[in-house]
Amino acid sequence: MPKLSSEDKFLDVSDYGRPFARSFVNRIQHTDITPVQVTYLFGISGLIAVYSILNGHYITAGIFLIIKSILDAADGELARTIERPSYTGRYLDSIFDIFLNFLVLAAIWYVTDASLLLALAAFASVQLQGTLYNYYYVILRHNTAGGEKTSKIMETERPKAFPVESQQTVDFLYDTYNMLYVAFDKMIFYLDQDAADAPVFPKWFMTLISIYGLGFQLLIISIMLSLGMIDLILPFFVAYNVLLVVFIGIRRLLIKH
Repeated sequence: MPKLSSEDKFLDVSDYGRPFARSFVNRIQHTDITPVQVTYLFGISGLIAVYSILNGHYITAGIFLIIKSILDAADGELARTIERPSYTGRYLDSIFDIFLNFLVLAAIWYVTDASLLLALAAFASVQLQGTLYNYYYVILRHNTAGGEKTSKIMETERPKAFPVESQQTVDFLYDTYNMLYVAFDKMIFYLDQDAADAPVFPKWFMTLISIYGLGFQLLIISIMLSLGMIDLILPFFVAYNVLLVVFIGIRRLLIKH
């Protein structure tokens, strides 16, 4: 099952890796490879990118960040293709994302003259931006008839595990996810508490907000690394926060009850 029905799909610029992910899934869907194993692969790709940054191989790092984005799309694509959704994959995916985001930005800080405060601000900025995109995207999926609903608008309680997974594993991953993301989730919810009650978001709005998606963020980092602009990456993402106000303002003023 796709995340959205064909009628509700929008141009998601952060999801540029989807065609490559589908091609990969088509080749492995009849094998013993599981969605969670693909999640491990994207984690490995992210670690290779971090290693490459630390050793000055910036173009290689950019390539592996793109590969990470493709595999990040592929694990969910595989789960939907073989009709095997799981909360294990849902939470593990997000846990890997936040750790890899931190490590990538920490590696950039380590090889540049940036301050630690700037690096932490950039990390918090990346997470807030991605959380806003995910918040609106999950709301859209819940407010449309054919939307996938494995992800919750607000993660407030441990979900019941699917038959293919362990409840104990789901509980542990949920608690870990909640600990890592709760501050970002609550901040975005506080900034736009009424979003879930709004009409279905128009496609142009979702396309606009998708520049805050993790895939597009990693694409920006990859391009800047490849162009030798590594010193500008951390300040860029702090400045990129200005669009938080713009996007939330558009939603509250133009797309309301």
